[in-house]
Amino acid sequence: MEQPATTKPKAALGFIFVTILIDVIGFGIIIPVFPKLIEHLIHGNLSDASRYGGWLLFAYSVMQFLFSPLLGNLSDKYGRRPILLGSLLGFSIDYLFLAFAPSIGWLFLGRVIAGITGASFTTASAYIADVSTPENRAQNFGILGAAFGIGFIIGPVLGGVLGRYGVQIPFLTAAGLAFLNAMYGYFILPESLAPEKRRPFEWKRANPLGSLRQLKKYPSIAGLVVSLILIYIAAHAVQSTWTFFTMLRFKWSEDLVGYSLGFVGLLSGLVQGLLIRIVIPKFGQKRSIVLGFTFYTIGLLLFAFASQSWMMFVFLIPYCLGGIAGPALQGLISNEVPDTEQGELQGGLTSLISVTSIIGPPLMTTLFAWFTGPKAPVQFPGAPFLMGAVLMIVSTALAVRNFRRTKISVTKQSSI
Repeated sequence: MEQPATTKPKAALGFIFVTILIDVIGFGIIIPVFPKLIEHLIHGNLSDASRYGGWLLFAYSVMQFLFSPLLGNLSDKYGRRPILLGSLLGFSIDYLFLAFAPSIGWLFLGRVIAGITGASFTTASAYIADVSTPENRAQNFGILGAAFGIGFIIGPVLGGVLGRYGVQIPFLTAAGLAFLNAMYGYFILPESLAPEKRRPFEWKRANPLGSLRQLKKYPSIAGLVVSLILIYIAAHAVQSTWTFFTMLRFKWSEDLVGYSLGFVGLLSGLVQGLLIRIVIPKFGQKRSIVLGFTFYTIGLLLFAFASQSWMMFVFLIPYCLGGIAGPALQGLISNEVPDTEQGELQGGLTSLISVTSIIGPPLMTTLFAWFTGPKAPVQFPGAPFLMGAVLMIVSTALAVRNFRRTKISVTKQSSI
């Protein structure tokens, strides 16, 4: 059922917000119980499980890298809506594989399926670009962050509670949510890309390397590539090891992990949904990016040397304030690209993120496993956070250097 392209930006943003919110809730539900599931399947400890956790993320990211440009280009030809619905159905199948996996190999198969079809955030980014003006794209991209934040308030907390009743229950719940989300999108979500703005599909623009090469068409984007790579690798210090770190270092239970991630969601929702609409118009996109990177660095350093459990909650505040940078950077890049190529751009950026996710999780979880294993020269579970802080400092320096050398159009308008 083809839906006409929407002409009501505010209503369209509401639709995409609900779609991504439900998607993130389903994703967040499984996080608190994932380490225990891996432990059970490999018959090992948390240090050993962290290595497998990194390689599971690696498998997902390889598939994302290979298939996101294809899906991004398909969305430029056929519209955002059908690609988004297919992605949600793919996640539903993945969660069922995870729920009933008899061995670690089945977990990898489920992650591969999710990576192939997992274009929800790529397509949602293009959707938002479709219904935004250059002046308010940065603020509207914060819708994704707000949905992510609120979803992470609900999802991990719910997953931690459901995990008490069996390791399969959170995965089955996530599968059901993903399926219901697809049904919601089928009947409610309007198409955002008008037929006159669609373009023919080209295979040469849909391969992952070609998609990355397309980013070089715009000097301002190419100049930020190295900085972006380091930022996303640094972020995996938290994304890939938080659950393993807190369970090992502070003996957290699944529900406490869920509460901590719920707190992350609350902070992220406030930053992405409210604070960026004040900070970006006031300071501009460049200064907002540098300010966000500085908060990220401070948070990572504090995590690395935390000695008490309560400190992790307090140190989440400066780390989450770093979320100011993401929408500003995404808006800065998006404003350099024509409307007819937003899907291709977002596919290319997702491929870039996937490359860092191919590198980041194995790097950070290997660091964690090494510095918590019996052969470690010193027991230091915070090693991944320290590595992330170093990478973030280098990335900030590169971004500032690029801003000084490249003139990028910066808009300081308020949102719709």
